[in-house]
Amino acid sequence: MIGWWRNLTGIQRTAAQATGVVVVMAGLGWASVPLYDLFCRVTGYGGTTQVGSGSDRVLEQTVRVRFDASVARDFPWEFRPVQRTMDIRLGEVGIAFYEAYNPTDEPVAGTASYNVAPYDAGLYFTKIDCFCFQYQVLQPGERVEMPVTFYVDPDMLDDRDARDTHTITLSYTFHRTEIPAADLAALGSRAVDGGTN
Repeated sequence: MIGWWRNLTGIQRTAAQATGVVVVMAGLGWASVPLYDLFCRVTGYGGTTQVGSGSDRVLEQTVRVRFDASVARDFPWEFRPVQRTMDIRLGEVGIAFYEAYNPTDEPVAGTASYNVAPYDAGLYFTKIDCFCFQYQVLQPGERVEMPVTFYVDPDMLDDRDARDTHTITLSYTFHRTEIPAADLAALGSRAVDGGTN
């Protein structure tokens, strides 16, 4: 390898270095999204929530959870929380519902991105089950209620940055998702049969 490098002219070395920089930058660009997602899930940074199965303890102290909903600019659904707030004990499992409606005359698929504020509470807000774990498809004129099951980890009281949190906001934004061809074919056969989602 070193012998190969020594045999290159100045222009060839510059070209090799530039090619190396491009390859490294492309690799970092390709890996940045999954690595950032992993970092956020592990640390709770940026309000990213955790995924779990339930707390082993429930405390008497409560926290208010506020539910927020929005859609991307080009997304045709109507989307809102059924209940705006919920007071829940730390460690207690709660369930909240969001309502979605497709007013168009075609099936529309969407994926929900989510966030928790304040960011310090994201590490302690744990989802057990959520409509946001997979994309959703609504038929023309279909209205559905979608659940999210969660709890707020009592360990939040041990975190000096998060322990004084009294209100947590769970926000979802729906974005359009392309319907995979296999699912699109299944949706077409359901429409012929008269079935719904």
